[in-house]
Amino acid sequence: MKIIEFYNALSKLYPSSLSSSWDNDGLMCCPDDNAEVKKVLVALDATESVLKTAEEGGFDTVLCHHPLIFKGLRALNSFDVVGRRVIRAMKAGISVISLHTRLDAGEEGVNDALAKALGLTDLTPFGDEDSPTLGRIGSTSVCDPAEFGSLVKNALGAPSVCAHISHPVSRVAVVGGGGGDLISAAEKAGADTLVTGESGYNKSLDSAESGINIFTAGHFYTERVVLPRLADLAKTVAGAEAYVLEDVPETFF
Repeated sequence: MKIIEFYNALSKLYPSSLSSSWDNDGLMCCPDDNAEVKKVLVALDATESVLKTAEEGGFDTVLCHHPLIFKGLRALNSFDVVGRRVIRAMKAGISVISLHTRLDAGEEGVNDALAKALGLTDLTPFGDEDSPTLGRIGSTSVCDPAEFGSLVKNALGAPSVCAHISHPVSRVAVVGGGGGDLISAAEKAGADTLVTGESGYNKSLDSAESGINIFTAGHFYTERVVLPRLADLAKTVAGAEAYVLEDVPETFF
């Protein structure tokens, strides 16, 4: 399958209409849209180390969650970190596809995978006006906050979980990555708890006092759960070899 065909097939499963208005996802880098997709490296980010691995391993495609290019490039040169990544990918003949918020919002995407990892049941989507199906809400039988925090940590393989809590856990909203801006939407949708990657001290503090527990487990650890899904898509849609690379950007001491 050609890279443009692979991207178009992915876009049928995760259309750009699901993307948040501020997002910049899609076919980020494509040296040759007629190139065949044979070997795909799956990662959360198309960092320089990921691209180096792809180059050295003979990968033709990097399929990732976060955008390779998020804000518009005003110039393309090796002095800029994003520019270096784009140049490296282009020189190596590597295409980069980023799905980002459409993968958050879509079926079997980030937040479905996160909810499944936490054992939530009776799932329903929630979000804001910009992206009404971005997150998920479900029920848990682990109501003690300390036990629930341990569940989050162990289920996600997170080094630690930070919690701002004021009451038992029951209806849990999940937003992989940075979910602080969806606290109000989660509460309006009936959640008493939000699990996300990062939120912000003041938001979490105020939210716990106003009625919604906040558990933050790290941006990477709340989104890594989708990597097997991306690898499966590379195999089933493109018929390609697929390998997952967990290039962990967060270090805990």
